Amino acid sequence: MSTPNYNVLIVCTGNTCRSPMAEGILKSLLAEKGLEHIQVMSAGMGALGGMPATPFAIEAAKHWNIDISGHRARQLTRQAIEWADLILAMAPEHVEYILKRAPEAGSKTYLIRAFPDAHATSQEGVNDPIGGTLEEYNQTFLELDEILRRIEGKIIEKSNSARKGSG
Repeated sequence: MSTPNYNVLIVCTGNTCRSPMAEGILKSLLAEKGLEHIQVMSAGMGALGGMPATPFAIEAAKHWNIDISGHRARQLTRQAIEWADLILAMAPEHVEYILKRAPEAGSKTYLIRAFPDAHATSQEGVNDPIGGTLEEYNQTFLELDEILRRIEGKIIEKSNSARKGSG
């Protein structure tokens, strides 16, 4: 019998900088642990579908041996929200956007910096480096890496609890 997947959706604005970098980082961290049951996808509330990650996002990730060169932006849809077991948003406005469109997603939507504290939107979001320098992209990448390393254990715990609940 196959084990059900646990789906993590990472949300930002355009899905060309922050969320693709975070998706790449989280996939890399999970792969290091051999955790194939956790699926990771990213989307943007204002994304132009099919757009590649920005050159600086690709370069910043590549510096840390993460390849996001094949990334293509996805629009945040109701289907993506329904697909997700956990939604990590880059900024408070992303949480608000998701909850306005899908109030039922409230129990699974978090500000990435505040996770696992539900609805702690008083914290600031992760700065959007769009239009910035490579150094700004590197700073954002390192910030996301630090956040995801800090919360990956909680993501794994949630996925294991969900798997036990479905078995």
